Amino acid sequence: MDLQVHNGSTVSVSDAVFGADFNESLVHQVVVAYLAGGRAGTKAQKGRSDVRGGGRKPWRQKGTGRARAGTIRSPIFTGGGKVFAATPRDFSQKVNRKMYRGGLRAILSELQRQERLIIVDDLQLDAPKTKVLIAKLAELNAPRALVVLNEVSESLYLASRNIPYVDVIDTAALNPAALVGADKVVMSVAAIER
Repeated sequence: MDLQVHNGSTVSVSDAVFGADFNESLVHQVVVAYLAGGRAGTKAQKGRSDVRGGGRKPWRQKGTGRARAGTIRSPIFTGGGKVFAATPRDFSQKVNRKMYRGGLRAILSELQRQERLIIVDDLQLDAPKTKVLIAKLAELNAPRALVVLNEVSESLYLASRNIPYVDVIDTAALNPAALVGADKVVMSVAAIER
């Protein structure tokens, strides 16, 4: 399969990567797993065993007319522990490598079918100027875009970070959530080949 580069030439790519069928459930699973893996899961509250104090029985078991109480740090008392206390947890989901790669292939193929994939020779800037990058993206008809390059130069990164809805990443950081969320994807020939 040949894909059209923005300057008019073509680049030959594998049908397996850019001609795969779109598997919606697989893509959903891969994206959700990726986003879940990014969650910190670092929240914690104190249960009745974690709260300070409450070592002594507040009143005797029988004869007071009050309900039985073993500790003042029970959840029904002020200053007591939380009933179902939140604990740190791991949200990550296991996704097989073949499934992950299959999901990426399906996303890339669908982007190509919907003509949301723009291929350029290279997108490098001499100086970190936001105005220059905005002009280049406007020329490509992609004011909102995910720019994927083999290696991201510092000047391009600095120029892009103040533009809303524009992200610049290298191929190593390519992920399903970024691809699905992008309005258009601008990729260099080197990134396509990699």
